[in-house]
Amino acid sequence: MATQSADKSAPGGAGSGGRPRLMLLDGHSMAYRAWFALPAENFSTVTGQTTNAIYGFASMLANTVRDEQPTHLAVAFDLSRKTFRSEEFPDYKANRAKTPDEFKSQIGLIHELLDAMHISRMSVEGFEADDIIATLATAAAAEGFEVLIVTGDRDALQLVTEHVTVLYPTKGVSELTRYTPEKVAEKYGVTPSQYPDLAALRGDPSDNLPGIPGVGEKTAAKWVNQFGSFDELVSRADEVKGKIGEKLREHLDSVKRNRVLTELVRTVELPLGVTELARAPFDREAVGQLLESLEFRNPNFRERVYGVDPAGAELAEEVAAAPGIAVEGTLLTEPGALAGWLAEAGNTIGTGLIAVAAVHQWSLGTGEVGEIALAAGETAAWFDPTQLTEQDERAFADWLADADRPKALHIAKQVIRAFAERSWTIRGIVADTALAAYLDKPGRRTFTLDVLAEEYLARSLAPAEVAESGQLSFDAPEHDPTAGAQALMAQARAVLDLAAFFETRLAEVGATGLLQEMELPIAELLARMERTGIAADREWLTTIESQFAAEIQRVVGEAHAAAGHEFNLGSPKQLQEILFGELALPKTKKIKTGYTTDADALTWLATQTTNELPVILLRHRDQAKLRTTVEGLLKTVSPKGRIHTTFNQMVAATGRLSSQDPNLQNIPVRTEEGRQIRRAFVVGEGYEALLTADYSQIELRIMAHLSEDAALIEAFESGEDLHTTVASQVFDVEPEAVDAEMRRKIKAMSYGLAYGLSAYGLSQQLGIKPGEAQGLMDTYFERFGGVRDYLHRVVEEARAIGYTETLLGRRRYLPDLTSDNRQRREMAERMALNAPIQGSAADIVKIAMLNVDKALVGAGLKTRMLLQVHDEIVLELAPGERTDVEALVREQMAGAYPLRAPLDVSVGVGPNWEEAAH
Repeated sequence: MATQSADKSAPGGAGSGGRPRLMLLDGHSMAYRAWFALPAENFSTVTGQTTNAIYGFASMLANTVRDEQPTHLAVAFDLSRKTFRSEEFPDYKANRAKTPDEFKSQIGLIHELLDAMHISRMSVEGFEADDIIATLATAAAAEGFEVLIVTGDRDALQLVTEHVTVLYPTKGVSELTRYTPEKVAEKYGVTPSQYPDLAALRGDPSDNLPGIPGVGEKTAAKWVNQFGSFDELVSRADEVKGKIGEKLREHLDSVKRNRVLTELVRTVELPLGVTELARAPFDREAVGQLLESLEFRNPNFRERVYGVDPAGAELAEEVAAAPGIAVEGTLLTEPGALAGWLAEAGNTIGTGLIAVAAVHQWSLGTGEVGEIALAAGETAAWFDPTQLTEQDERAFADWLADADRPKALHIAKQVIRAFAERSWTIRGIVADTALAAYLDKPGRRTFTLDVLAEEYLARSLAPAEVAESGQLSFDAPEHDPTAGAQALMAQARAVLDLAAFFETRLAEVGATGLLQEMELPIAELLARMERTGIAADREWLTTIESQFAAEIQRVVGEAHAAAGHEFNLGSPKQLQEILFGELALPKTKKIKTGYTTDADALTWLATQTTNELPVILLRHRDQAKLRTTVEGLLKTVSPKGRIHTTFNQMVAATGRLSSQDPNLQNIPVRTEEGRQIRRAFVVGEGYEALLTADYSQIELRIMAHLSEDAALIEAFESGEDLHTTVASQVFDVEPEAVDAEMRRKIKAMSYGLAYGLSAYGLSQQLGIKPGEAQGLMDTYFERFGGVRDYLHRVVEEARAIGYTETLLGRRRYLPDLTSDNRQRREMAERMALNAPIQGSAADIVKIAMLNVDKALVGAGLKTRMLLQVHDEIVLELAPGERTDVEALVREQMAGAYPLRAPLDVSVGVGPNWEEAAH
């Protein structure tokens, strides 16, 4: 038996005549309808968890509770297919297909959601959800309740009375028909109490209960009304004339069995009584965490769900009146007011922590600061920096720069970057609520302040004015200045309260050190790098953009010639018609619209035919991608001739940095044409050259360190080419006998193992048979048993504790490791293999960046860091500093972390990014 209950008090709202109203839902029935009503391909998380049934069920639940306003609520679930009915009739429901894993995996999550919403749920061994509902409905009606039953099972119609109504879905889960006694009679021609008689005679294909051939609902209803009851019909069966009477008498045993099975049990022993089902306030934090993990971010959906929290109205009032949000705020508009507020806050607040929220914008290397709000203790303040007196601005700048005055911000990097436009330097940042949320749950996809406030504080932050960044929109429509100031102060207060919450939370998950010693310092460094940018050769970009455009036109002509007529190369439909219709090329993977024409399919086609069109199409796509990359870069060159990317700390769950506007990880490096783009990133005026430095095979070195495999560590220590050395051991040949194909296979496998590559995946990557790939892996593991044991151990350990951990203690939570959904579980296993290795590499690169930057400053050098891409950093060398900087970079990067397979650093210098490669 599985139940969930909570200490509950009934909210307002009741049935007719002031009667309490109990709503009962058939959980499996409604979830299954949601499963079929919503397309699964539109509802899944990044880990592969399908969520359509959860979304549909939650929507239906929220809408129905909103519309019906029950005072009491419960959801019943089937526990298994083994019930007293299946014992009575083994073929009961035997015709039903096995429950899909994608649906089954969602039931447990629906349970979690109901638990977080403090909605009782029940399952009882040996009985169906209908029986639980029948028992509760009968008891509730007897106790003076009005009862609503939400179900897609028509057997519940037998429960309908003056005080019991069935809400039956007629379209998906969005439209419900109300079945009263009158509606049942109108629809089926019998009373609710006679409905089981009708069902027994008609049969029920969905439950595998056979009816009488030739007898439908009309005939069955006629008999029930004519004889008054099923029992009377059975005793007088001889009175039914003709062939239909013969059919009745022939199937009398089966319909009598049907009648026993269709009668719902009203005396199931339950763990909770009707009065214990009163609705209770949600655990809003738990609800928010679950909705976030399921990636349900649609504001309308979340509003519907939270809108039926019995404490919703009361909570909104509490938030509105919370101290320090708006009613306690002060608008600092008088000269000296800001300086006075800062002095008073510093003297009177116990912790001295002050939160900062600001309206700001940033584009093409320059920014602007609008309104600013501060929150400390029980007070809050707002001011317009453009209206500050010299005294107030100096006081604010001094406070910002004082490392002994602790500060809390949300996405501190953005604020640091924008404040620098006013020559304000921020020191003493002890909390960044976005980074803290990231370290707490690195797999989440949004870190906006309004979402975090709602999830962790159960607080709403002026949703109409909160922008995508989580800050108030700089270009918001005209609004009441006072209301805008209060909204910004509410944000500052939320930052302050979230900082207090995360101080405890990060300590619990062992992430305090990561925030203080790594993520906050790297945020400050990245802000400087973003402001500095990297010089760009606009003329060169324009030239190669024209070259790519010309090549695209030439390739289009080749494609038209190969097809024999003109067509749109960007139209999948036209490509399908030409490739598989006109040219009759081998069929690729079947998709909804025909056969796929993606890059993998075209690559495969190129090996299956002598027709040149697939190769031409691949060339076209390659050139189009290069041109798009260059066009994007041209748009981001600032008036001062530099490109200012934005680095992301909170995108990759492993801790790796990424970038956007432009995305520098998209700059090609493997082809000559792609490398032409790197030539556009050049040394700036006043500097001597660009210096690039990156780690050689850092992830494989980390795998050697973690696995402690002596043979792999020795391969690194030998100083020889790693892949050649490993290949010689795997293939049992001398190093000089290792050919390019052997080396290629070992390189692909070595890197692939760190990403959970399967034998099938390796076979696809190398173009060999799965059996050969498996043999290659088996031989590899014979030589490197430590790697095999580590890869197995890391998954099992993560399964036991729920997360993986990097060398520096960064956690990646993987609840799907214990999922009963094979797809989700296998994806989580691959993440468990990859996260410690890729995450450790990301941590080491961040340490190296901080160490290099600190050493540059400490040595009084003017060389500056510009970029970080993957495992590479790019610096702009000041004149005469090359020798010192190169030695410094090598030392600091190699010493970032003591691996058993020592870190190896490669360095290059040149006038542009491409020529500085090594």
